[in-house]
Amino acid sequence: MLGFVAWIGRVTLSFFEQLGSILLLLWRIVRYIPRAGRDRHLVVAQMALVGADSLPLVMLIGSFTGAIAALQATNLFAKFNLIGIARPYIGGSIATVVFTELTPVLTALVIAGRVGGAIAAQIGTMAVSEQLDALEMMAIDRDRYLGMPRVLAALTMMPVLAVFSNVVALVGAYVLTALKFEFSAAMFFDSIVRFFRTSEVVIGLVKSFVFGGTTALIGCWVGMQTSGGAEGVGSSTVRAFTISAAAILVLDALFGYVV
Repeated sequence: MLGFVAWIGRVTLSFFEQLGSILLLLWRIVRYIPRAGRDRHLVVAQMALVGADSLPLVMLIGSFTGAIAALQATNLFAKFNLIGIARPYIGGSIATVVFTELTPVLTALVIAGRVGGAIAAQIGTMAVSEQLDALEMMAIDRDRYLGMPRVLAALTMMPVLAVFSNVVALVGAYVLTALKFEFSAAMFFDSIVRFFRTSEVVIGLVKSFVFGGTTALIGCWVGMQTSGGAEGVGSSTVRAFTISAAAILVLDALFGYVV
C-alpha cells in the first residue's frame, strides 16, 4: 500500500514538474512574439508547413467528418421513425456539432500527428546532434529562433484550417443526406441558416486557436528535451503526439464545462 501511495506521489510530482516546464517555455516564447515582424521569414516558413501543406489532409478528414456526423444524426432519427419530423432541423443540428466539436477536435488531432510530431522530430534531431548547443554558442536564443515561429504559425493557421474543414464538412454532410434520404440542397442549407449562431463558429475558432498553440508548444518542449540519438528522436515524436492528443481532449472537456 505504501509503495502504491509513493508511486502516486512520484507521478503527481513529475506531472506538475513537466507542466511547469511547459508553462515556462510558453512564457519565454510569448515574450518574443512582438518581434515576429523581424523574424517573419521564419514564421512564414512554419505557416506554410502548418497551413498550406496540411490543407489537403485536413479537407479530406473534414469531408468524412461531416458525412459521418450526418450518418449518425439521420440514423438516430430513423431508428425512432422521426426522420420526417426532424428533416427541417437536421442541417442545423449537424452544423452545430461540426462547428463546435468535430471540426476543432479532429483538425487539431490531425495537426498534432502531422505537425506536432514533425516539430518534435526536427528539434529533437537538433538536440541530439548538438545543434541546440551550437545556437547557444552563437548567442541565438532557441526559444526565439525555434519556438516562437512554430507556436505563432500554429496559432495563426489552425483557425484558418478549421474554416476550410467546416465548409467541406457541411458539403460532405449534405451529399450523404441527399444520397441516403433524398434531402434537397434548399432544405439542408436553409436549416443551417435558420438555426445558425455566430457564437458556435466563434467557439470552434477559439478552440482551434488554443489547440494549435498547445500542439506546437508541446512539440517544441518535447523536442528540446530529446536525448539518446535516433531512438530518442523516434520516442519524442510519439510522445509529442500522445501528450498533444491528451491535452486537446482535456482542454475540449474544459471548454465544454466552461462555455
